[in-house]
Amino acid sequence: MPNISSAISVESLSWRRRALGMSHAVVAARSGVAEPTVKRILGGQMAAASFGTVVAIAEALGVSLGAIEVDPEELRRRQARRKAEQIARLVQGTSALEGQAVDPESFNRLVERSYHELLAGSNRRLWSE
Repeated sequence: MPNISSAISVESLSWRRRALGMSHAVVAARSGVAEPTVKRILGGQMAAASFGTVVAIAEALGVSLGAIEVDPEELRRRQARRKAEQIARLVQGTSALEGQAVDPESFNRLVERSYHELLAGSNRRLWSE
């Protein structure tokens, strides 16, 4: 079995979680790993963890086994964009049900406004599903 700690350190994963503003619960939800296990691993008990569990947590934090794939701010921007588009689609769908179509320009403005609000707002709102 490969030595996980040589490729990914607890410190780097913990730093990454804090830099992204993710709670342990969000990491657990994104990785599919139980929150107590996430806390144990990020608390320094990585050696007892399975390889797959550490990889799932690392991927939830945007980290590969070799190096950081995306810097924390870029990952936050991607999440904000994804969520802003999701919000705009919900508004668009509701408007369509009411017989008031949202034109593409209004849709794009809504996405941009939501994107900036998500980046400026709480991390909890940014990472919630």
